[in-house]
Amino acid sequence: MAIVDNPKTLDLDDIQGMVIRGYGKLYQTAYFLLKVKDATGAKKWIKDTLPKVDSADLSTHPDETLHLAFTSVGLASLGLEKENIMAFPVPFREGMVTEDRSRILGDYAENAPENWRWGGEHKKDLHILLIFHSKTDEALDAFMAAEREIIESEDVLEITTEMKGHLREDNKEPFGFHDGISQPVVKGSGRSGPDNDIVETGEFLLGYKNEHDQYPFSPLLEKNQGNISLLSDDPEGTDKKDLGKNGSFMVYRQIEQHVDKFWSYMEDKTKNEDGTINEDAKVKLASKCIGRWPSGASLALFPDKDPGGNPSNDDFGYAEHDPDGLKCPFGSHLRRNNPRDAFRWYNPKQSLKISRRHRIIRRGRNYQLPAKNGEEKGEIGLHFICFNTNLQLQFEFIQHAWSNNNQLRNLSNDIDIVIGVPPQGDPNSENGQFTIQAEPTNQFIDSWERFVTIKGGEYFFFPSMSVLNYLSTI
Repeated sequence: MAIVDNPKTLDLDDIQGMVIRGYGKLYQTAYFLLKVKDATGAKKWIKDTLPKVDSADLSTHPDETLHLAFTSVGLASLGLEKENIMAFPVPFREGMVTEDRSRILGDYAENAPENWRWGGEHKKDLHILLIFHSKTDEALDAFMAAEREIIESEDVLEITTEMKGHLREDNKEPFGFHDGISQPVVKGSGRSGPDNDIVETGEFLLGYKNEHDQYPFSPLLEKNQGNISLLSDDPEGTDKKDLGKNGSFMVYRQIEQHVDKFWSYMEDKTKNEDGTINEDAKVKLASKCIGRWPSGASLALFPDKDPGGNPSNDDFGYAEHDPDGLKCPFGSHLRRNNPRDAFRWYNPKQSLKISRRHRIIRRGRNYQLPAKNGEEKGEIGLHFICFNTNLQLQFEFIQHAWSNNNQLRNLSNDIDIVIGVPPQGDPNSENGQFTIQAEPTNQFIDSWERFVTIKGGEYFFFPSMSVLNYLSTI
């Protein structure tokens, strides 16, 4: 494998920046969840906000950005005709909260939508998501205040929820592991990357062919309304206009991470015989569960000790470096969610093809809430955001078939120890384990606990710049 060129072929000016750009130097983030009170006024607000929305043009380096996304209920609240909403894929139309979807994602018990602080039973009032990026916390507060004043003065939208997030300068997520490594590179974006990570455009942007050599299901305008001259033609040659071109579908889940519980578990499972703490063993077990060392270095390349330093070397395959899972366990969080060239042990090329069909672009940010009610520490977690064009074959597949699957390759009762959820009512769930492949016999870490709790979530449509403009005219 090698780093290869990826010539720019996309109209980056028409793509909202977050699909292509991670904004790694804009450390502070905020989210406004908005309810439409007056459709006419809300559409004017979209028109006025559009110049502040950042595109994917990689030659610009803004100090602050805005992005916009919409729920299906939100599109209806703006006045998009029912026929046109029905043209969207079923998962987006139904939203994240249905009986079947909760089963697929494992959203039950304490993770059940009725326990969420946003989304869930509040979905009827969740219409628009406004996302902020800024360099500093002070700049973010000023940016939010300015936009809040506009929204409140016009009284056409209601801010139902405000949340803040951030990137650490060391790029670590709350459990303490370097995050944001092994991102797919969108073909045609102009960004170079490892050959294995350059993925067909249609996996992340509507209107282009995907890894199946097909156009992903994109919403076509079934009933003309608004200024349709702003829309692209259907690339498959029908006479309909395409609402999806250069847009994507966004998954947003707020995930509380029980950091102390996670590290206490690792500590308890690795104590020395005399009961003292074995710090090296604790970190190594946690790294086996995650699939990387805290620095971000790959276990497949550095199996014995965290080398520290630059963790950016992502140019490897499991088939070449660790076919038997002796370095990076088959059941680790990262190997499950991106098995690379080792999904089919007998065919690396086919494995890579399968893996590419289930990639997502992650845009997560950490969060921390103040302590309350006598708590020693405030809630810590992740604003998990990802982009994909097929919610079922990408995000939902990864969660259900890879993270929650306790019968994955060479495993018998293992789920993803970080985000996996056992089937509801599974009599074996209390006896779940984490398997570490080893010679001459495997090691089994039992009595795992859940280390995350879902606090909110929804599916959003993330339109192109031209479709944002179009929505202001309907």
